[in-house]
Amino acid sequence: MQTHNLGYPRIGSNRELKKASEQYWAGSMTAAQLEQTAKKIRDTNWQLQKDAGMDLIPVNDFSFYDQVLDTCLMTGAIPDRYHPLIEKEQSAPLDLLFAMARGYQQNGYDLTAMEMTKWFDTNYHYIVPEFKKDQRFSFFNNKVIDQFNEAKKAGFNSKPVLLGPVSFLLSGKEKEDGFDRVDLLQNLLPVYMEVLEKLDAQGAYYIQIDEPCLALQLNEKTQQAIKTTYTILSTRFPNLRIVLASYFDCFGPNLKTALSLPVHTLHLDLVRCPLQLNDILDTPGFVNCRTHLSLGVVDGRNIWKNDFEQSLLLIQKAMDAIGSNRIWIAPSCSLLHVPCDLDLETDEKTLPEAIKQWMAFAKQKLREVASLKQIATDPGAAHSKKLLEENSRCMEARKTASMIHKQQVKDRVAAITAADAERISSFPVRKEKQQELGLPLFPTTTIGSFPQTKEVRNWRAQWKKQQLSDADYLQRVQEATRKAIQWQEEIALDVLVHGEFERNDMVEYFGEQLAGFAFTKNGWVQSYGSRCVKPPVIYGDVYRPKPMTVEWSAYAQSLTSKPVKGMLTGPVTILQWSFVRNDQPRNITGNQIALAIRDEVTDLEKAGIKIIQIDEPAIREGLPLRKEQQQAYLNWAVTAFRIAASGVQDQTQIHTHMCYSEFNDIIRSIAAMDADVITIETSRSQMELLDAFALFEYPNDIGPGVYDIHSPRVPTKEEMAALLEKALNYIPAERLWVNPDCGLKTRAWEETTQALTAMIQAAKALRKKINTPVPE
Repeated sequence: MQTHNLGYPRIGSNRELKKASEQYWAGSMTAAQLEQTAKKIRDTNWQLQKDAGMDLIPVNDFSFYDQVLDTCLMTGAIPDRYHPLIEKEQSAPLDLLFAMARGYQQNGYDLTAMEMTKWFDTNYHYIVPEFKKDQRFSFFNNKVIDQFNEAKKAGFNSKPVLLGPVSFLLSGKEKEDGFDRVDLLQNLLPVYMEVLEKLDAQGAYYIQIDEPCLALQLNEKTQQAIKTTYTILSTRFPNLRIVLASYFDCFGPNLKTALSLPVHTLHLDLVRCPLQLNDILDTPGFVNCRTHLSLGVVDGRNIWKNDFEQSLLLIQKAMDAIGSNRIWIAPSCSLLHVPCDLDLETDEKTLPEAIKQWMAFAKQKLREVASLKQIATDPGAAHSKKLLEENSRCMEARKTASMIHKQQVKDRVAAITAADAERISSFPVRKEKQQELGLPLFPTTTIGSFPQTKEVRNWRAQWKKQQLSDADYLQRVQEATRKAIQWQEEIALDVLVHGEFERNDMVEYFGEQLAGFAFTKNGWVQSYGSRCVKPPVIYGDVYRPKPMTVEWSAYAQSLTSKPVKGMLTGPVTILQWSFVRNDQPRNITGNQIALAIRDEVTDLEKAGIKIIQIDEPAIREGLPLRKEQQQAYLNWAVTAFRIAASGVQDQTQIHTHMCYSEFNDIIRSIAAMDADVITIETSRSQMELLDAFALFEYPNDIGPGVYDIHSPRVPTKEEMAALLEKALNYIPAERLWVNPDCGLKTRAWEETTQALTAMIQAAKALRKKINTPVPE
């Protein structure tokens, strides 16, 4: 029996990579210094995993930005617009990677960033590969070879990790008509064979190839592509042991294909789908074949301690069927999705020991993997018995903890009726009544947040450390809010926001004010690039003890006669972007949060706020990968949003926001949310995402983003005007809003000012072009 890990957080325990990358982008750190920081993180991660008891340690799981983008560089899948950076500028691979991820606007070039979307049903974003007909691939970047040799030289028993060729193709988009990207496999496979040949020559023995697409509904053509791939690779490289990893769900209809592949080890996510172990062990002939099983029994997506008794039942079942020599123990997926180290949480006020004792971060999860191997292989040993007894006590303490359960919350959820999820009138009636807002055609707005400068972050940090009094902090945030309102009036935005200077994160801020949440000091998780989030922990029943945003929204509205949006995060997004309790169904927790947000919405309306935005960027992210589970999720997710939004009068305009997702398969559910206005990300895709809304004839107002806020590149007025013209092919003029893709928290004020000014000019030009007078 062996232990192994599929991947480890790449940001560093103290977000060293984030800080170094941003210094490099700002010009205050050299490439050599950035590489030195990265090497230190890799060395630390490898040693930590070895010390935790991992028999095999992954390499090439480290990335400066994103593993899919790394694969683009490895295979030479570099869009044509970046070729001048290679040919004329001779940019280093690192700078080319950042240009593809973030855009490039210097030295006379103005190159847009590649599209970004969610990695399956996680909050991790990846860069979307761009494929064209007859796409040619070539081995371009040596990163995987270099990192393998780096680990080998340092003495680690390492396992190179590659994104599988079929999953890589499926993660991308065809940028031309008339071909299927899966047909590019014949052009792509030679590059993978070249990479494996180099790894083989350098002494690699095990190769982990991730094919998470095996958790999706695959057609016969794609399943055949997978069979072809691994038949070719195993034939060409008989000395390499391929560890084929899929995760996030069952193999489902792909099980027969997966079991037919000539691979050494098949990894199973037994957290998301424990029943698939029975299916595999019951498959005729499997017990007597040579294929090893990697049992992903430790949750790589959540922060709760593993229940050893439950995991050992699965391990023992596999041992009884195929013996311990064919079994590996692992986390369910890469530990990229959890924080680094629970040992760094030393503040009892932030994270009480009563809750901390139930948790495990990446470092602790590796120890759990090693402990499970110890108990499974030597159950009679005193150490094994001690490990199991300690774990059992912890599990029982959590089940019976009084701090988790609040009967009044459970009763309120049980009393929810269908009427709680219905607005008073239909959208056409509401739209007519909302004309009293006095908005022009193509109304302009932003998504919510304005730049969180270092100064603003310092105020908040000093206040939390009690180095700044409540009165001083309040005064400073009020002044920042006042300036933001004044500035928005000066640039002539139509619907204003208060800027959210008092907020740390769109989920954490609300979690801090809701009961049932706990927090960490260092529980950072990568969202994309250098962007890290610190998800709250939902440990118990959720309710709202008091209003959360009313005071700030009312203050901002008092400063202007223009409407100021109340800004809230929706129940599904709060759920998705938190580490959620795993002792009750997610929909129950979702309804608890929905009722808390409903209370806030009605209080905002009472305070005179006429437009309220309830952001749900994560609603698509939560969609189960298996089609048979999707409708049940959509039903409760939509209902949760409607419960949150439906307590107001017709005159109150409800907005929602979604970003970096594909909407085609959930468009009916988006419409069923019945928000008066939806704003969505579309600039990176050049409005392609609007196809779904047009084909469906989406009935309500839409604000397609015309400004990509995840890139420092500033678009021109003409560029945004062209996007709006394109949007008019999909959306009637009377239902089209103008806005950025997302909140502006991560941007600098200079680029924000330039971009929003150009955006407003583009909207005004469009009004003028269609001869629509602008109200005074």
